[in-house]
Amino acid sequence: MRESLWAVFIVGLGIVSITFVYFFQSMTNTDEHNYHLLKETTEAAMYDAFDLAAYRKDLTIRIDREKFVENFVRRFADNASLARTYEIKIYDVNEEPPKVSLQVSSIEQARVTEVMDFDIVNKLDAILETPY
Repeated sequence: MRESLWAVFIVGLGIVSITFVYFFQSMTNTDEHNYHLLKETTEAAMYDAFDLAAYRKDLTIRIDREKFVENFVRRFADNASLARTYEIKIYDVNEEPPKVSLQVSSIEQARVTEVMDFDIVNKLDAILETPY
């Protein structure tokens, strides 16, 4: 009788630990996906918004604010997960020198005994670097 109770305890502990591993892996994958998507999308949108006419005219390195926001939102929407709701906040876009400050947040839900919401927030400050 005592050995069977230990077997039930071990099986129950295994199920609980597998549940925790799945839960934390889901959170980590969501955070990592959001960060890399934010980083790569910001870099590509900054290169797309580069003002080539101003550079050719007097060698000033600048980006167009409206073009950056348009490209960023389009690229982010193309690559974002359709299963989540994202909130994009663009805090600062400096045209010259090119610098942007962004925040992307999403909500991950987990069900253990009740529904728990976890806010996953990624912030990024990016400066466009070009060789002179």
